[in-house]
Amino acid sequence: MPFEPTFAHPGDRRRFCFYAKQRGLDFEIADPRRDYDVVVVSPGGDISVWQRYRGSAKIIYQQIDSYLAAGNSDWKAVFRGAAKFAVRQNRHLLLDYVKGIQRMCSRADAVICTTAEQQDDIRPYCSNVHVILDFHSTVTARVKQDYAAGDVFNFVWEGLPGNLAYFSQIRGVLDEIKRRRRIALHLVTDLEYGEYLHGKVGKRHATDLARRTFGSLDGVYLYAWNEQTAAAVMTACDLALIPMDLEHPLIRGKPENKLLLFWRMAMPAIVSATPAYARAMCDSGLHMACSTPQEWTAMLDRFMSDEEARRTAGWRGKQFAEQYYNVEKMLSQWDEVFASVLGQPHEPLATGARR
Repeated sequence: MPFEPTFAHPGDRRRFCFYAKQRGLDFEIADPRRDYDVVVVSPGGDISVWQRYRGSAKIIYQQIDSYLAAGNSDWKAVFRGAAKFAVRQNRHLLLDYVKGIQRMCSRADAVICTTAEQQDDIRPYCSNVHVILDFHSTVTARVKQDYAAGDVFNFVWEGLPGNLAYFSQIRGVLDEIKRRRRIALHLVTDLEYGEYLHGKVGKRHATDLARRTFGSLDGVYLYAWNEQTAAAVMTACDLALIPMDLEHPLIRGKPENKLLLFWRMAMPAIVSATPAYARAMCDSGLHMACSTPQEWTAMLDRFMSDEEARRTAGWRGKQFAEQYYNVEKMLSQWDEVFASVLGQPHEPLATGARR
């Protein structure tokens, strides 16, 4: 059950679809009326159907967001189940979507999540929980080589347009830096997007959101996200920024995927100190996670003025990502998930198996 029938959504192509291609597995969009060996339910799948599934297939459920930790903490959470039903993303009405996730985890034979905190939250409902992050190799073929900065210091950010709102956490910091040095902010994102339900509802333009976020587009440049060009744009910049809302439990619970994306290209990055980002920074020996505007200001001043510090941070991050999050290790993690539900030794699945 994918996010999109074309498998073009990052949640499909950076996870199961990449794994299946690498392992030579044939698969199809699952029909709940049929039997399979294994059904992989994506975060965009219809959990109202698959939690009721009574066939013989083993169920692997991907729950990549911290919905269980966040609970019904805001209006989106309260109305999520009703909204998914209204737009027919879910066949059955789940008035309490968090409880629906709990039931889906209980029904699943294995759950894949993205942080240690999520793993702890899911374990009361499923004992077979695996932490696996995204594959990025189709995006990160280019590696940064030149760390010299010109007269204009170039920041870069990558992500879904809705996440631009988190720049409100550091807008004052950036405005203050602007008064001392010329800067530019390069945003690699979808120029059109849906605001709700994984982009399916509420069409918006990223330029309008950027203008609201930054006050104007002076010094702000938007680039349509494209797998062939994204790395060139990002590695041409001087420093990556990943601001997050540390007060929002769902946002605070996000994994380190975006940081690893930059590190794979040897891009230095300054981030908000979410648990996952702070842990990755600590484990890599870097200290570029910020909790307050004052920390952001000090960190930006340091790395904007020190070419060697940027180079060291970029290459240390790349070495960390290659050592602990390389493709073979991550493929092996998926192998372990399938082995755990099929009762097989930890070996790659046979080529051509339908799952």
